[in-house]
Amino acid sequence: MSEWLLIVVLTLSAGLSMPIGALLARIEHIRPQWLEQELRHSIIAFGGGALLSAIALVLIPEGSAKLTIPETAIYFALGGFAFMALDRLLDYLKSPASQLAAMLSDFIPEALALGAAFAEGGSAGILLAGLIALQNLPEGFNAFREMNAAKAFKPSVIILAFLAMAFLGPIAGLAGYFWLAAFPTAVGAIMVFAAGGILYLTFQDIAPQAKLEKHWGPPMGAVAGFLLGLIGQLLIH
Repeated sequence: MSEWLLIVVLTLSAGLSMPIGALLARIEHIRPQWLEQELRHSIIAFGGGALLSAIALVLIPEGSAKLTIPETAIYFALGGFAFMALDRLLDYLKSPASQLAAMLSDFIPEALALGAAFAEGGSAGILLAGLIALQNLPEGFNAFREMNAAKAFKPSVIILAFLAMAFLGPIAGLAGYFWLAAFPTAVGAIMVFAAGGILYLTFQDIAPQAKLEKHWGPPMGAVAGFLLGLIGQLLIH
C-alpha cells in the first residue's frame, strides 16, 4: 500500500472513532441513571486525561522541536487566547460546542503531524493513529452528549455531522504529507497553538464537568486517559 493511501486509511479510521463514541452515548436509555452519573463523568474525565496527554506527550514536544523558545511561548499563548475568544463567542451564541472544539482541536493537528511524520520517514504513524482514535472515542461521546442536551439538533444529525468530520482526518493527513512537511515551522506552530487552546478548554469546560461528589471513578478516569497517551508515546519512541 502506498504511503498516501495508508495515511488516508489511518486518519479516516481514527476519525471514525468520533461517530462511534457518539453512537455509544446514544444508548443511554439502557441504564440512564448509571450512565448519567458515574460512567458519564468518568468518560468526560478520561477524555480530559487523553487531551492532556496529547498536549504533554505529542503536541508540545513535537511542535516545540520545530520552533524556538520564544516562538513556542507566543504560539501557545495565542492558542489559549484564541480559544478563550471562541469560548466567549460560543457562550454569546448559546452554542454547546466546547467539547466539539476540543475534539477537533487535537484531531486535526495530530492528523497533520501524522502526515508530516510519514513524509519525514518517521515510523510513528500507525501508533499515532491508534492514539488519536482512542482519544476521539471519549471525545465523541462527550461532544454528542453536550450537543444533544441542548436539543438544538436531532441525535441522528449530530452523528452524521461527526461522521462527516471524520473525513477532515484524511484531508489534514494528506496536507501534512504533501505540503506542510516542507514547512516544519508551520507544523510546529499549529501543534503548539492547538495545545494552548486545548489546555484552556480542558480547565474551562471539561474538568469542571468531570467532578462528581462522593465518587472517585472520574478522577481515575483522567489518570487512565493520560496513561493511555503515555503508553502510546512510549511505544512510539
